[in-house]
Amino acid sequence: MSRMSMTNTTNAASAANSPRPATLDDATAISRTLTLAFDDDPMMRWFFPDEATREAGLGRYFATIFTRQYGRHGVCERTESAASFWVPPGAQDKAVPDAETVQELSEILGDRAPLFREAVELAAEHGPKEPHWYLAVVGADPAAQGQGHGSALLRSGLAKADADGLPVYLESSKPANIPVYEHFGFTVLGEVELPGGGPALWAMRRPAAA
Repeated sequence: MSRMSMTNTTNAASAANSPRPATLDDATAISRTLTLAFDDDPMMRWFFPDEATREAGLGRYFATIFTRQYGRHGVCERTESAASFWVPPGAQDKAVPDAETVQELSEILGDRAPLFREAVELAAEHGPKEPHWYLAVVGADPAAQGQGHGSALLRSGLAKADADGLPVYLESSKPANIPVYEHFGFTVLGEVELPGGGPALWAMRRPAAA
């Protein structure tokens, strides 16, 4: 491979995993990416237990929370194969789902909707009281694993929180992701068992950079 072609390949890879702002026009691509990313997530499998309808349900779920919630009131970014939804401190009251969004999510979740509402309320009870950035969602297409898409989005959001001098909070529902977040400076604050025999959530915090 020539030096020129190697450079072009490197540049193409760099462009593919470079974070950029996500717009509402990206909803279809983002919902597809996150559907693939969260297919094996314990909490998402608990909310969408039917394998035959899980893909469609996840697609509608992520499209709804993006277009009606985080895409309007949060800081959303994407790469070619990943997406992240962040909520800065000034937008946290606005990012709460309104009545119409709650109704739409209830229709998507069907008989799992009551469990979903209980889980959201339980997570809110354990939420931080200090000003902070909140990482609501980050996920990458498994086909792009190891290419730095998720890490690039994490670094981008953490840099914004650091610029504000604020900590970051998240809840992880996948045990395998905990060491990844710890690598970025997060520590586990506690474990919450979701109601109705659901999986665990791990609340995590990363302090503001010195």
